[in-house]
Amino acid sequence: MYRPLPNNLTIDKSKIDGLGLFATKKIDKNTNLGISHIKYKSGFFHQDYIRTPLGAFVNHSENPNCCLVRDGDLNYLKVIEDIKTNDELTTKYTLYQLGTKL
Repeated sequence: MYRPLPNNLTIDKSKIDGLGLFATKKIDKNTNLGISHIKYKSGFFHQDYIRTPLGAFVNHSENPNCCLVRDGDLNYLKVIEDIKTNDELTTKYTLYQLGTKL
């Protein structure tokens, strides 16, 4: 069954901008939260991506607690430091610098 978000995340008002992703319980470092972007080969742009809810609601930070990891045509949201309950999940918006495998 498809779930737009993992059980340990919710969408709520963000102090950073608009809405954001928040932890509903502690999330350990190195946790793969799921697919955030799917490569879409339209031919119009060099890098076309369709965002999932994970990719659509995660906000930018210069000191992120998550990163995007590319595996073929999929990008995953991976936790890079332990996240406490109610913390907002953030990443750097640098899709063009991805290249690491899970």
